[in-house]
Amino acid sequence: MRNKLLAIGYGLLAMGSMAMAQDNIIDEVIWIVGEEAILRSEVEEERLRAQYEGMPIAGDPYCVIPEQLAIQKLFLHQAELDSIEANESSVSSQVDMRMNYYISQIGSKEKMEEYFRKTSSEIREEMMTSVRNQMIIQQMQGKITETIQPTPAEVRRYYNQLSKDSIPTVPAQVEVQILSIEPSVPVEETERIKSRLREFTERVHNGSADFSMLARLYSEDTESAKRGGELGFVGKGQLVSEFADVAFNLTDPKRVSRIVQTEYGYHIIQFIERKGERINCRHILLKPRVSGDDKVKAIARLDSIRTLVVDSGMPFEAAVAHFSEDKNTLMSGGMMTNPNTGATKFEYQDLPPEIARQIYSLNEGEVSIPFVMMDKTKNKEVCVIARLKSKRDSHKANLTDDFQVIRGMLEQQQRAETIENWIKNKQKEIYVHVDPAWRGCDFQYPGWVR
Repeated sequence: MRNKLLAIGYGLLAMGSMAMAQDNIIDEVIWIVGEEAILRSEVEEERLRAQYEGMPIAGDPYCVIPEQLAIQKLFLHQAELDSIEANESSVSSQVDMRMNYYISQIGSKEKMEEYFRKTSSEIREEMMTSVRNQMIIQQMQGKITETIQPTPAEVRRYYNQLSKDSIPTVPAQVEVQILSIEPSVPVEETERIKSRLREFTERVHNGSADFSMLARLYSEDTESAKRGGELGFVGKGQLVSEFADVAFNLTDPKRVSRIVQTEYGYHIIQFIERKGERINCRHILLKPRVSGDDKVKAIARLDSIRTLVVDSGMPFEAAVAHFSEDKNTLMSGGMMTNPNTGATKFEYQDLPPEIARQIYSLNEGEVSIPFVMMDKTKNKEVCVIARLKSKRDSHKANLTDDFQVIRGMLEQQQRAETIENWIKNKQKEIYVHVDPAWRGCDFQYPGWVR
């Protein structure tokens, strides 16, 4: 329960009242927290959204949801007193991403409006409020718990008090280095791609085809292709530099950019609109095809590099520096970083499946045979060798090897307890009224009804 408490403002409350409202809801005020009302329609909308998204609600939704909304209002009330505000640029950026996601999932802006029975402006405004509140709540919770920093002595005392059944099992973890190269693309294939993009540009400029229609038909960026190539409003830092440098210099919506090469392939871009430091544009992406022979050549090259490491004693880090084309690991000697934790340790299920299969049977220090894998960030095939740098088998957590894991457990517990106590104290300070018809609940915090 305490762990779930810390998620307030992240899950059920994330989208606020932009959920699928029903026209036949008869509205009424069911709770009042401070000067803020909670409406029956808000509860019903949250219930419908949770039902649609398959989110389980632990208990009666007409008890759980109003209480969670009330807790949210406690945080927002205190944030107002403490002058905590959300960064509007970050709010706008997140809303843009969410709007683009909904459009990509539903198919178009018009279909999204039909689905939610609201205009895109109304959807955006409600989403802005929801995201802004979510960010404020996160900041408020962070302020409440900012002083929590368990000392080593507290961690040891906490661990020694744990029962054997409470000590977690730490899954097997590995550290992996990779050396990656991309199969060479023949000049003829590159020219074929560029010729195709020049043809698209000419068709747009002479009026024989619409850019968005061509994007839907031919672009290999499958997500934006659903929207006619439209990316939505993005800042310069959200785009790869080669693309951004061209896109942010466009001003004429009727013209198409020159061909732009990035790590993803070749693009042409059409400007749509600018808002401050963000732009909206369309693009068409085409990717060169790599033949089986090109992959065989890349595998043979990697096999030679592996021989240098295994038989000739070249350090793997030196091989990475000389030969690897993976810019994300080039400066770290090929060491992979877990995107979920920011650390170098991975559980097997967190690794790309092709790498997990290769290193599973290796011993520390051994290097895999070359293999082909899909680089999901570039959405293209690359050829790789992997080295198992370190491996630790599954084991019960202990203070020597897993101090940070245990410290994290204690810190999470202390944060949850601090938030819980804050809510109980805040309940006593603020005016709360619950409609008599909504009081018959087993609330997590009984202090709502006084």
